[in-house]
Amino acid sequence: MQIEQIYTGCLAQGAYYIQSAGEAAIIDPLRDTAPYLRRAEKDGVTIKYIFETHFHADFVSGHIDLHKATGAPIVYGPGADPAFDAIIATDGQEFSIGDITIKVLHTPGHTLESVTYLLKVEQGKDYAIFSGDTLFLGDVGRPDLAQKKDSITKEDLAGMLYDSLNNKILPLADEVIVYPAHGAGSACGKNMMKETVDTLGHQKEINYALNQPDKASFIKSVTDGLLPPPEYFPANVLMNKQGYRSMDEVMKKGLMALDPQAFENAANNTRALILDTRDNTEFAVGFVPQSVNIGLRGDFAPWAGALIGDVEQPILLVSTPGTESEAIERLGRVGFDNVIGYLDGGFDSWKNAGKVTDTVKRISADEFAAQYNSDTTVIDVRKDSEYSASHVTNADSKPLADISSWLKELDPEKHFYVHCAGGYRSMAAASILQMHGYRNFSEVAGGINAINKTSVPVTDFVCQSGTTNK
Repeated sequence: MQIEQIYTGCLAQGAYYIQSAGEAAIIDPLRDTAPYLRRAEKDGVTIKYIFETHFHADFVSGHIDLHKATGAPIVYGPGADPAFDAIIATDGQEFSIGDITIKVLHTPGHTLESVTYLLKVEQGKDYAIFSGDTLFLGDVGRPDLAQKKDSITKEDLAGMLYDSLNNKILPLADEVIVYPAHGAGSACGKNMMKETVDTLGHQKEINYALNQPDKASFIKSVTDGLLPPPEYFPANVLMNKQGYRSMDEVMKKGLMALDPQAFENAANNTRALILDTRDNTEFAVGFVPQSVNIGLRGDFAPWAGALIGDVEQPILLVSTPGTESEAIERLGRVGFDNVIGYLDGGFDSWKNAGKVTDTVKRISADEFAAQYNSDTTVIDVRKDSEYSASHVTNADSKPLADISSWLKELDPEKHFYVHCAGGYRSMAAASILQMHGYRNFSEVAGGINAINKTSVPVTDFVCQSGTTNK
């Protein structure tokens, strides 16, 4: 038997490849299925089943394309209602893969159809659980994504999750290995560890959710402090339930090379968003006007989902030449299938064609320190938890994820400064601000990491979980 966790850092997502005696199973595959197919071919095994722990909200799964490529049936838990052929397993149903067995444990709470897959080895010994979004390392799945107005609340779902954990998972032996669907950085939980594999026994000791004294305390603890889910989540659920275009079709459509004039015509004649995926340092010194900067070398897909929102939005790409395929693929992972072309030759071709360009006023942390005083308006676009940990003394916390709301509150006549942790998010914010007509601001290069090395006063550090340095 072999278990391989195929972890994608951008989405903080773990898919699983399991093989035994010439057969394999894939759990929660990403949409780009080539790695699973190549691995199975290399190992000389047949993919027998495609297991889904639930209808994912934060990414589009590869179950449909993988089924078309292999003929392997897709397996969901009780109550699932996909618009395509699938095995809807019963609680306790078992599936054999070579010499091992996968047992379905219905664990509703994150969603109603959520399941945990229990892997049993020879002689029926419990070996590992693939817990999906039911149990994370350090946390449990958020119980608000499947709530429905007037029928089921997040408190109802949290209560179900409590019962699922206590009746199905906690009775398992301490040495059982936990393989979750997500790790730190995912929006599917609020307190996840950076580690991606652990034992159930250790989680019983340190996971706050598993150490609540009673059901009421559990419900309160897991529903407190939940941030609103990203706007694209419901669209991803629908795509996972109803189906989607093949990635081959999405790639073919997106990989339309446009010279500068054709690119300009497309931008003028459609409602396309110009998405610049270059590094923020390159973007600052020159870009196509009205572009939004979300760097490919970062948490690209989640931020694209959070900031663009509408998966039907037409997109025109400006990328470092040679990275266009990667950008389209990663956008497709979160359901953004409507890339209609890219700027051939990248930004340099636009500039060399004599087209109008724009810049962001970026200053160094030392320049910021020289200009700073107690009346300076500073906007910190990091997460609230990062701001709480430490921030410039008089800074306002305005998270990037909420920019569509707070930018309307800004006075366009009053100068302000924008920063994040290192420059990735503040440049995204700067690009969106300029797209909406705000020009009277300076973006601080290096963010709080650089500001901390200057004389600018910051609050004392308070340890927080779930922060990021990007």
